[in-house]
Amino acid sequence: MRILGIDPGLQVCGYACLEMDADNEKLIEAGVIRIEKGPAIEIKLNRIAEDTCSLLENFKPDVVAVEELYSHYAHPKTAILMGHARGVILQQCAQAAIEVRSFSATRIKKSITGNGRASKEQIQRTIQTILSLPQIPEPNDVADAIAAALCCANSINSIVI
Repeated sequence: MRILGIDPGLQVCGYACLEMDADNEKLIEAGVIRIEKGPAIEIKLNRIAEDTCSLLENFKPDVVAVEELYSHYAHPKTAILMGHARGVILQQCAQAAIEVRSFSATRIKKSITGNGRASKEQIQRTIQTILSLPQIPEPNDVADAIAAALCCANSINSIVI
């Protein structure tokens, strides 16, 4: 089974493709899509849609894992802007008839580290250990995408067992 984790963003979108079997998860590829700062939001969203479509075509995932939106009362505009990026990603998945699973940030952290309040560094080090990576996954957008995919794999494995 292939899982594509996506960390939505208007400037940087992280992605990670995992392949899982009965024994373990293997990282196929991970990276970021960078969107230039200058264009209007509709141009950025179109670029995110095109890049998401390319990821879906290239990796042919069975499921896409995306973090749920979190809105801090001090920064509601950030959540709204992130919602635009996330919405475009979800629409592309729907158009490709690929299942989407959404997970809260605390659930992802708890699934990976056992602690729902784990730091970014804890998550990165745990991912490195789980996937036997030669170095810590960076930047944070890549680590977040890998973490979402691993959380999805863990949720699927818990249903199978």
